[in-house]
Amino acid sequence: MRCMRSGLWRGMSCGAVVWVAGVACAAQGTDVALQKRVEEIAATHHGKVALYATQLNTGKTVALNADEKVQTASDIKLAILYEAMVEVREGKAHWDEKITLKPGEAVGGSGMLHFFDPPMTLTLKDVLTFMVIVSDNTATNLAIDRFGVDAVNARMESIGLKNTHLYKKVMKPATGPMPADQPKFGLGKTTPREITSLMTLIGECRLRQSSTPQDKNYALLPMDAADKAVCDVGLTMLKDQFYRETIPRYLQNGGDQTVASKTGSLDAVRNDVAIVAGKSGPIVLSIFTYENADHGWTVDNEGEVTIARLAKAIVETWSPDGLNAKTLVPGLGLDRALPAQK
Repeated sequence: MRCMRSGLWRGMSCGAVVWVAGVACAAQGTDVALQKRVEEIAATHHGKVALYATQLNTGKTVALNADEKVQTASDIKLAILYEAMVEVREGKAHWDEKITLKPGEAVGGSGMLHFFDPPMTLTLKDVLTFMVIVSDNTATNLAIDRFGVDAVNARMESIGLKNTHLYKKVMKPATGPMPADQPKFGLGKTTPREITSLMTLIGECRLRQSSTPQDKNYALLPMDAADKAVCDVGLTMLKDQFYRETIPRYLQNGGDQTVASKTGSLDAVRNDVAIVAGKSGPIVLSIFTYENADHGWTVDNEGEVTIARLAKAIVETWSPDGLNAKTLVPGLGLDRALPAQK
């Protein structure tokens, strides 16, 4: 067998869990029966489907067009959240620092801030909470102003996500030279495999990088107490996600406090990326539907229902005994997510 490759994983033989460049590698392979079921569900969808899912403690995987470059819609906000978490951990940003929404800065679409009267002052934590929980576009732009498009993209590059890219602010024209593929992808692009890796880093709380003179590739260090304090905040935002009609939809108790997720939607696009706290081990999955025939904005949109059906099949196969909210904490209850040795 070989280890997952997404820039964060390197090819090698895998037996027991071992560490490669700071990231766990476990015995793994495609779940053949589940793969067939996933393909059957996807075949009924009037549009295209791409997904990648893995159970972290067992290494089981299922994939469909996992390396296809797709429109992120609001899922690119996970990259902004990760950059913010890293900068808070490094002391370059602070949850309670003040950010002001000025007149004329608000944009429409998803969220709430455009209904409020500017100027108004929020904390960085407030801004990111709005960005994650209700996918607030105005809050997202405030976060982009705070951290910068270039910083977010440099971070994605540094952790090996070569196809995960934020292009611009939301509902604002692109500024400066843009990559040739920006018109195709709009706000951002990724692949299901890459964004699953990003959500895994958030769940396992891997915020610090190191390198050696012999190896220019960054290694991601195990979680320590200071990392955990930051990740508690970020993971809580994702657990409190308001939009729960996709991956959590058919799960136990609607996935309440057992699913940490971020959705993305456009007229012909429905996406969701999530950590699901299975009793048999944490599952990280990303499901993208695009070129969808159904452009409706109801909870019964076919893209949303397709994602929910796929998630149900994956989660119930890998965690037949249900979900456990107690493990949806930084480190995800995995033995490998232990405090770093000083």
